Amino acid sequence: MTQRLHLVFGGELIDIDGTEFRDTSAIDVVGVFPDFASAHAAWKGAAQRTVDSAQTRYFIAHLHRLMDEGRETSPTAELGS
Repeated sequence: MTQRLHLVFGGELIDIDGTEFRDTSAIDVVGVFPDFASAHAAWKGAAQRTVDSAQTRYFIAHLHRLMDEGRETSPTAELGS
């Protein structure tokens, strides 16, 4: 089975309809997980802990999509070019 890393993070947003954080230094990095199921469980726990804060949102980033081993360079490496 291929490892598919996922990052779970969140924090207070400027606008509940957007994805811009109010204070990037206060972003809560929940962790990096080896599969979507464990990332989803961590996301759900973090979201439930902050359910009373309408401005707080958590996200799952699919890190494995940024690390395409079949390409000469990854999409993130191309950003520095």
